[in-house]
Amino acid sequence: MKDRKFSRRLILALVLVFFYFPILYMLVFSFNGSRSLTSFDGFSLQWYTKMFHDRNMMEAIYYTLVTAIIATFVSTIVGTITAIGLSKSKRIVKEVVQQINDLPIMNPEIVTAVGLMLFYVSMKMEKGFLTMLLAHIAFCTPYVILSVMPKLRSLDPNLAEAAMDLGAKPSQAMWKVIVPQIMPGIVSGALIAFTMSFDDFTISYFVTGNGVKNISTLVWTMSKRINPSINSLSTIIVLMITITLLIVNVLPVVREKAKKKNKPISNRVFGVIGVCIALVFSGILYGLKGGMSTNSPQDAIAKYGSDTLKVYNWGEYIDPEVNDAFEKQFGVKVIYDTFDSNELMYTKLQGGESYDVLVPSDYMIQRLIGEDYLQPLDKRMIPNIAVLADGVKGLSYDPDNTYSVPYFWGTVGIVYNKNNIDKKDLEKEGWNIFLDQKYKGHIYMYDSERDSFMMALKALGYSMNTDDEAQLQQAYEWLVKVVDTMNPEIVTDEVIDAMINGNKDMALVYSGDAAYILSENEEMAYYMPSEGTNLWSDAMVIPKNAKNPKLANEYINFILEYENSMKNSVFVGYASSNGEVLDTLSGEGGDFEGNEAYLPRVGYPKDEIFEFNEKAKKIMSNLWTKVKIAN
Repeated sequence: MKDRKFSRRLILALVLVFFYFPILYMLVFSFNGSRSLTSFDGFSLQWYTKMFHDRNMMEAIYYTLVTAIIATFVSTIVGTITAIGLSKSKRIVKEVVQQINDLPIMNPEIVTAVGLMLFYVSMKMEKGFLTMLLAHIAFCTPYVILSVMPKLRSLDPNLAEAAMDLGAKPSQAMWKVIVPQIMPGIVSGALIAFTMSFDDFTISYFVTGNGVKNISTLVWTMSKRINPSINSLSTIIVLMITITLLIVNVLPVVREKAKKKNKPISNRVFGVIGVCIALVFSGILYGLKGGMSTNSPQDAIAKYGSDTLKVYNWGEYIDPEVNDAFEKQFGVKVIYDTFDSNELMYTKLQGGESYDVLVPSDYMIQRLIGEDYLQPLDKRMIPNIAVLADGVKGLSYDPDNTYSVPYFWGTVGIVYNKNNIDKKDLEKEGWNIFLDQKYKGHIYMYDSERDSFMMALKALGYSMNTDDEAQLQQAYEWLVKVVDTMNPEIVTDEVIDAMINGNKDMALVYSGDAAYILSENEEMAYYMPSEGTNLWSDAMVIPKNAKNPKLANEYINFILEYENSMKNSVFVGYASSNGEVLDTLSGEGGDFEGNEAYLPRVGYPKDEIFEFNEKAKKIMSNLWTKVKIAN
């Protein structure tokens, strides 16, 4: 008997640890003194402070809360009325409607998301807050119906009729007799609707635009580097949900106990509590919304014809203060959307989405130029183009900077532990060190078909821009050999914290991320093999369908200014395109002094820039999938 009790308690304890330890871990690291997501470096409130000063995050919270509250309110009313109506309908009608109601629940979210997106496109609706709200109401309502129906089935069907026989109107019978009896089902449906809306990513991602984002889409687009403020945000959300659940579950119990003692709690108490909660939420929402205000737009409208600028950039790829400063200086509103891949950005552009400034990578810019998606820059409005570093001038995809101005640039290389990896091996073997059996089980590969095939092709002595099928096949075999013989771990951005913590000895890493790793762990170093590597750049461009090209040129010029370039480079950790900033940060007393990963290698003949090649892209994509399966 004792053994059984012990086993049950142990299982319960393990379950609790499994579910709640990650939350506790997140809570602790929300007070971390460093940027690391895995190494605790002392107590600090810095990430809470940065969260409340990050306008993108505040806007995401605002839209998440507003959407969830409105969607819950509307879907609960509509779902409850629909369920009551169904309960009084003929059997055939009831069954048909219930089957239709179950379809959105059973369908994969991606199907619903694409369907809604296509519907909005066909209706020529501009994607934004309204489209996201309507989508949330649409997918929340079936869950409310599903929650309310069982309560209606257990209800005495003659109850409403009895009430009307006693003189009640149909509306009175519904709201004063039926609704109180099914209230547990309504509350359950409302809680499910709120949770579904608050947590939704897939549908929101496809149906929103114009700078409108919720928390889920914001986090997803943090592809360059995860912002530790997310831990702070998540902690506050957990506390809010906990308090809400306590109110929902504890108050009814207290009320029932009070009834038993013949000391019923006045409804006024519940009313006061409800008003207090409403005021708190209203204060939060007002504060969040208030933080998004800008200066008077009259001057901007007179000068540029618009008071808004739409920017589409990588996630976590700009210091939020820079956009704030631009808004204050020009009296405009910056609608700032983020993406996590060049291909996603291209798809949105193909779908007719209009942005004023994009920040794609080199090969994608080449493609956009070739397909006539970009307009020439007005260099008269961009005098700061003169400050560009020599390394980003005359790049092959746009040699005269006709269409683009570099934003960040860098290389791809090997981050290695100086104590465990012999530099002589690196110098001797280059990229082939990933096949050195001495380091088996101690390497990370990066989950990127382009960069992985670059490494393999360079190791074999080929150009990384080849579309020769035989050469690509050899590169595939090289990568498979690495997977089969070296037991690597294929990762994405988690490689940053992993290398800071010294989990493995060697990894393929972008130079900007490498610079951060080296600044956090003195045992790490950065090496670029003699066979050559990828010299990459992300640049600012203006699409042909931009609605405000004049302001877009002003924005590009603003980004290039010394102060703003400095802020961005320090915040992101990547090499600035501003030559003076580059010298300052890498020079004596600079933030990246002595950091060998910050300054890109310039003028090395074997380094290449990625070129767009649809044939090679398809081959590499298919082969890379096979490599990961082999792993």
